[in-house]
Amino acid sequence: MLHLQGGWVLRGEFDVLADPRLGPPVVVGLVVVLFGPALASRLPWRALVPGAALVAAGWALVLAWTSGDDRLTEPLASVYEYPHDVPRVGSIGAYLSGFVDSVPALSPDPWTTHVAGHPPGALLAFVLLDRLGLPGLEWAAAMCVAGGALAVPAVLVGVRAVAGEEPARTVAPFLVLAPIALWVATSADALFAGVAAWGLALLATAAARAPGRGADLRALGGGLLLGVALFLSFGLAALGLVALAVVLVQRDRLGWGGVARVLAVGAVGVLVVVAAFAAGGYWWVEGLAAADDRVRSGPSYADRPLGFFLFANLAAAALALGPAAVAGVASLRRTRLALVPLAALAGIGVSDLTGLVRGETERIWLPFYVWVLTATAFLPRWQRHGWLLLSAVLAIGIEVVVRTEW
Repeated sequence: MLHLQGGWVLRGEFDVLADPRLGPPVVVGLVVVLFGPALASRLPWRALVPGAALVAAGWALVLAWTSGDDRLTEPLASVYEYPHDVPRVGSIGAYLSGFVDSVPALSPDPWTTHVAGHPPGALLAFVLLDRLGLPGLEWAAAMCVAGGALAVPAVLVGVRAVAGEEPARTVAPFLVLAPIALWVATSADALFAGVAAWGLALLATAAARAPGRGADLRALGGGLLLGVALFLSFGLAALGLVALAVVLVQRDRLGWGGVARVLAVGAVGVLVVVAAFAAGGYWWVEGLAAADDRVRSGPSYADRPLGFFLFANLAAAALALGPAAVAGVASLRRTRLALVPLAALAGIGVSDLTGLVRGETERIWLPFYVWVLTATAFLPRWQRHGWLLLSAVLAIGIEVVVRTEW
């Protein structure tokens, strides 16, 4: 159905799975539901941050394992995915300077679908992994899962910088158990989410500090990572709204001059990355135009009517985020933290309205979802276990009912 393989708003096919492998996800989900909030509130911060990443990775892995031993690598084995084109890349310089030439579908040797629809940094991540002596789909899958899991501590660090430690602790179990884990294992967008999340976290910590060298170094580091993110996916440009939010919330303390300083230093970091790719022969704006032409000329664009997907995209987002995030957004109050999920939602709205994203938003918007989930900090204390349980049930339910492509 509309190139989604019959899964309505999710890309996949309906095929109910009844298997003993469902046991581990049920156990992990129940443990986090029953003990996650209490542990998140009591663990030392230095234990909570890496611990949340490990549990998030474990949750994603046990969900994926439910569908088979090869489920982690299977999504990346497609001819449309990045690892397919890794052997084509020789010299990095020649790759960057000639990248746009192979984006059009009618070019002599076109890139595969996902490579052509993204900046060269996406494929380059898999190429560099291969050249580090970590070849094959297993290592590629591990990189994606690690990226998605590492987005969790980044968001916790960002929330702490914006609103303090208590909201960050509240958010932790919801980040871990969200249905987004289904696409963390395994899609490259999980890697993109991790890179972008740490860029935003560094920017948030820079704004939370007193102006000075330490804050500038964090802002510069955040800008560098956000610059890298721009060359992983064109759509991550809309994360600039979240970048603005995590700095602007500190305006009363920093003043407009301090806000401008953090943003300016961060912008320098972004421009350094842009300049490095330009020196290598790739200009981001030209690449965006070429990718836009490739997407609009493809059958999956022509056969996906905008009127349907403007709303189907958001429905897929609601499923990926889970009921706790939706309830959290409905519970937002006028505090500094509320600006963060609202900015992420605005970024999703911008992406949706471009008309270029038609389906598959359960994975494409992963870098935005992790920040929308910060809205769970606003859930009433007495409701949190219930919303956690519903998130886990939905994640397991999707895994059981829909054979997702990722």
